[in-house]
Amino acid sequence: MIAAKVRPARSRGGYRAGRVSLGWIATFCLPALVLYGMFVVVPLVTAFSYGLFRWEGIRPAEFAGLGNYQEVLTRYPLNEEIPAALWHNLLFFAGTMAIQNTVGLGLAVLLYRNPRGKRLFQTVFSLPYLISPLIVGYIWSLLLSPTFGPINFLLRTAGLDAWARPWLGDPDTALPVLILVNAWQWIGGPMLIFLAALGGIPRELEEAAAMDGASKFRAFWSVRFPLLMPAVGVITVLTFIGCFNLFDLVYALGGSDGGPSGAMDVLGLLYYRTAFEGGTNSIGESSALAIMIFVVVFGVSVALERFLRRREVRM
Repeated sequence: MIAAKVRPARSRGGYRAGRVSLGWIATFCLPALVLYGMFVVVPLVTAFSYGLFRWEGIRPAEFAGLGNYQEVLTRYPLNEEIPAALWHNLLFFAGTMAIQNTVGLGLAVLLYRNPRGKRLFQTVFSLPYLISPLIVGYIWSLLLSPTFGPINFLLRTAGLDAWARPWLGDPDTALPVLILVNAWQWIGGPMLIFLAALGGIPRELEEAAAMDGASKFRAFWSVRFPLLMPAVGVITVLTFIGCFNLFDLVYALGGSDGGPSGAMDVLGLLYYRTAFEGGTNSIGESSALAIMIFVVVFGVSVALERFLRRREVRM
C-alpha cells in the first residue's frame, strides 16, 4: 500500500494549518475582559481615587492625598482594631489550612481508593458550598443557640452538661467555631481538586513503591504527595484569598461587631463598619482601608504563589 501524504492547506501568505488569528483570540477574550474591567478594574480604580479625597457625606470636600491612609492607621479605635482583625484573619487562615484542606485531602484519598459511592459522596460534600455563606451562618447560629439549639440539647441529653455552652457568645470558642463552620461549608472544594489531581497520577508509581516494600502511608507520602504539590499550591493561594475576603459568614454568626469582645472581628467587618458607621469621611477612610487590604492580599498571594512554585520545582 502506498501511504498517502497529507499536506497542510496553503494560501497566498503561506501555510495556515494550526494557526489562530489574533482577531479570533480577541473576539473570544473580549467578553471576559469587559466583565473583568467592569467588576474588578473600575471598582479598584474608583476606590483608589475616593481614598485620595476627604468627604462630607457623599460629596468630596478636598484633596487629601495620603491623609486618609494616615488617618486609618493612627486614629483610635482603628489603630487598635486593624492589628486585631489582621491577627484574626491569620488565625482563620491557619485553622482553615489545618482542618479544611487536611480533611479534604483525606476524603479525596478515601474516595480515590474506594470508588464505590464516589459520585454520591462527591455530591454530598460539595452541596454546602453551593449555599450562600449568609444562609449557612444563620442556620448554624440557630443550631448553636444556647437556649434552644439542638447541639447543646444533645450534649445535655448525653450527660455532657459541662460541654454545653454559648458557643458563639464565648470569646474562647467563637473563632474556633467560625473556623469549623467555614471548613464544613467549603471542604468539598479542596476535596474535588485533590481528587482530580490524584486521578492524574499513574497508579504504577505507587504499585512500584509497594513492590519495593513501602507501606501505603510511605508510598503515598513519598510518591503521590510530591506530585500533588501543584494542587496544594492552588488550594493554598485560593484559601488565603478566601480567608482574607471573609465577611458574610462571620457577619451572620457574630454581627457587624465581630462577636463577643470582637473575638471574630476580621478585616472585612472592619471595612464594613468604617464604610457605614465611620462618620462624615467614611467614604474616604473606607476606600483607603479597602486599598490597603487589596495590597496585602494581592502582594502576599503573589509571593506565596512564587514560593510554592519554587518548592514544586525542588521536589
